[in-house]
Amino acid sequence: MSKQTLQIVKIGGNVINNETVLNAFLKDFAALKGPKILVHGGGKRASEISSAMGLESKMINGRRVTDAATVEVVTMVYAGLLNKNIAAQLQKYSCNAIGLSGVDANCILAHKRIVKDVDYGFAGDVDAINSQFIHLLLQNNVTPVFCAITHDKNGQLLNTNADTIASEVAIGMSELYLTDLNFVFELKGVLENIEDKNSVIKEINSKTYPKLVDKGIISDGMLPKLHNCFNALEKGVNKVKIGDVTLVKESIKLYTTLTL
Repeated sequence: MSKQTLQIVKIGGNVINNETVLNAFLKDFAALKGPKILVHGGGKRASEISSAMGLESKMINGRRVTDAATVEVVTMVYAGLLNKNIAAQLQKYSCNAIGLSGVDANCILAHKRIVKDVDYGFAGDVDAINSQFIHLLLQNNVTPVFCAITHDKNGQLLNTNADTIASEVAIGMSELYLTDLNFVFELKGVLENIEDKNSVIKEINSKTYPKLVDKGIISDGMLPKLHNCFNALEKGVNKVKIGDVTLVKESIKLYTTLTL
């Protein structure tokens, strides 16, 4: 029996911060046929609210350093404000969404990142996905919307990179579905020239990727994103694409495809 295709879409902070763009995307996402999962970040909004509260946001290699105060802020912003707003907008477009964190139904179990060169504080690295519970939701035509909060099963909330969550959920669900992983952000794909928004590299594979890193074409926040892409492909995910909000439309032609 052939597996059903599951679309997993991750949206970034620049999309979330633009209400008009976000609503247009959510309308298109809601129209996607078949089972689907949405994963969202929200780091830019968290940084804005942290700043308003007098807390400084610290980033290293594109990842947030999460101290005790920051855990509280990101939980409020990701699992509360943003997660429920997105779920509410999807309900408006007749998509029966449920807003979740990794804590709920033990959906995403993680551990505090082991300190090596950099101490990221209460940052979580994913250990396991509750694929059977997520499958149960999908079977009942409920669309999970995951924020970037996980837990360690000992009561500690952890801030986990949303790209990593999308990748790990796609890997975990690949035993039950053909999983297509889509990373949606403000650009049309991975760009060869950051000044030219149409200079999309249409395909990146495991051989060309290191060369693009060496040339500095892929750097900063794109490094962890592409690391997650290739990790997903190596562990059974069917397809990985990177593009802008039009990526969920079948007619779109310009985006980056990742292959092994």
